[in-house]
Amino acid sequence: MNTADQYLKAIYLAQRIEDGPASTGTLADLLEVSPASVNEMIGKLEDRDLVDHEKYKGASLTDEGLERAHNALQTYCIIERFLANVLEVEEFRDEARALESVIDGTVAERLDTIIDRPDQCPDCFDPDADCCELLEVGGRAD
Repeated sequence: MNTADQYLKAIYLAQRIEDGPASTGTLADLLEVSPASVNEMIGKLEDRDLVDHEKYKGASLTDEGLERAHNALQTYCIIERFLANVLEVEEFRDEARALESVIDGTVAERLDTIIDRPDQCPDCFDPDADCCELLEVGGRAD
């Protein structure tokens, strides 16, 4: 997953949090970057027809942007589940964030064959809790 995909994923989640366009401030918080960096990337994503941006309103994903964001979030969920449920990594969220930028779709698909991922994934991802609401950690839903 590249940086653009991480931004698309963040916009997708921010739109769910805000129930509308994603604000620059929310995106900066989610991505732990400056608002200026967010504005720069939103401009690039808009040039690639992945995002519609209205000044002072926020960013919204186009149909193509939504598909890429959905795929990026699904890849993240696969990594998170693999680390938590198969490898039993205690700090699985931090590790998943570190790995999401280097795991490609092929590797994610292969990992997906050995985890038990719900059919509704990634729509089960809770943006407020920053994790899958159905993820089981240590025998309990997180």
